[in-house]
Amino acid sequence: MATTGGDRQPKYQRIAGALRESIKAGEYGPGDRLPGENDLMAQHNVARMTARQALGVLQNEGLAESRKGAGVFVRDFRPLRRRGIQRLSQEQWGSGRSIWSADVEDRTLVVDQVAVTEESAPERISRVLDIAPGEPVCVRSRRFVLDGKAVLLATSYLPASLVAGSAITQEDTGPGGTYARLAELGAKPVHFREEVRSRMPSQEEANRLNLSMGTPVILICRTAFADEGRPVEINEMTLDSASYILEYDFDA
Repeated sequence: MATTGGDRQPKYQRIAGALRESIKAGEYGPGDRLPGENDLMAQHNVARMTARQALGVLQNEGLAESRKGAGVFVRDFRPLRRRGIQRLSQEQWGSGRSIWSADVEDRTLVVDQVAVTEESAPERISRVLDIAPGEPVCVRSRRFVLDGKAVLLATSYLPASLVAGSAITQEDTGPGGTYARLAELGAKPVHFREEVRSRMPSQEEANRLNLSMGTPVILICRTAFADEGRPVEINEMTLDSASYILEYDFDA
């Protein structure tokens, strides 16, 4: 008898596939505990490592999460749809709304771990902002927590000489956020560029985002430009990849 493609799959992938289909069929709903390693070992007659690998596949895909001492559960967090173009429109922040309001709908968003400092610009930052190496920059660091789940770390860099004395140097930048304040300073953003990459998280990132083992992060570096191509802000963001859908909607 010919061997099927499914039979050629490693056992852990076949087990993961069966669990994935059970989740899609609703046999295991959000927050439900999945069969543990011992259950999978007995059910499929496999070694513990095989059962562990199967559960690890679902965690890496963002379908499940491990809870220390309790087991592996179907994720009950609804991914955030990040609307990359609509959220940055002047209509959004220019009217006093947070750019996040384009994403979160009626969900609960908390910004914590906020820190605002003045530091010497790292070389990569001074190069993009077109300022002298070591020139002072305002550094704004924060974490975004949606429905109780940490989803994003962000650090913004702005020329200190541009934002000195403004609300940008305070923890609360006011209605419309940083971009509305830049407009008041005569440096209104008129163009944005985002670069997107992916990698595995550092230990600090994994801890701050409470990431399951094997979950990669998405890196988005956004540069805001004022008139005549003048760079006025760099925002380096680290996203929990399992918590996001990146959506870009534009006309041909």
